[in-house]
Amino acid sequence: MSRKGHSITLSVSEQHKAQLEALALELGMTWGDRPNISKLVEAIARREIQIAPKQKWTTDQIKALNHSRQALINLGNITEGIAIAELLLEHGKLTIPIKNELEQFIIKPSQTWRIQIEQYIRRQQPFQLSYQDAAERVFHFHIHYAEITTHEEYQYLDCWCEESLGNLDIPELAHNWSLRLDRITDASTISIAGKWRTQLDKINIEMHLLNRLAFAYKPKTNLDIENEWLANSPQTRRVVREIASTFWFVREILRYGKDCKVIAPERVCSMIKQELIDILLLY
Repeated sequence: MSRKGHSITLSVSEQHKAQLEALALELGMTWGDRPNISKLVEAIARREIQIAPKQKWTTDQIKALNHSRQALINLGNITEGIAIAELLLEHGKLTIPIKNELEQFIIKPSQTWRIQIEQYIRRQQPFQLSYQDAAERVFHFHIHYAEITTHEEYQYLDCWCEESLGNLDIPELAHNWSLRLDRITDASTISIAGKWRTQLDKINIEMHLLNRLAFAYKPKTNLDIENEWLANSPQTRRVVREIASTFWFVREILRYGKDCKVIAPERVCSMIKQELIDILLLY
């Protein structure tokens, strides 16, 4: 014996009917291949689908989420940035400028060359990057390893390139380049033959941290290889770190002043001495 169901009549406009059918199709409520509004209503009645008021965020929440979106973009996480933009458009009561900005961002989240670089990195595919800087100088790099990272609040492409001419770092690190992405307004990329490297070239440096810095220092777990107190000098911390760029390393430790002394290698020590001499000459 078949069970007879009770029928109800929904009085809705054609637009709302189409929206209900689209929702039913999205949630898999179908009769064959066609969306079934009756199944959708029944699923709501059975509480298989939860109905809740549309969430609205405060101005501070919208600002915080938009800052998070921008931070994710700076870190190269474009997909996550798009997800936040879509949430803001769906739930936020936005000003017209922010709404327009988010809509344009979703349409064109990044420059084509930037997206291509991220794809090459994910696939571990060597590639050539060509671009022109503000002084109209053209650069070509054949890149066999790259990572997008942040140095001092700006986003860089740290990469290992076949080219070393013009690199001011020590010979051991001369194939490593840091290219500031916001200074590349347009670029072209193509894949090239070759093997993808596992990392940038790196060297180990040893430094001694003194006085209050020795106690306040927070180890860099992804970079520090050794971190110990010197037995014959209990207020001195010895740190051995792996670095890929003397430029960024020197900029970091100069702010430590007299509380940090680089011990090895000698080439890096000499570089720091010269930097300090050049500073003194300014005064």
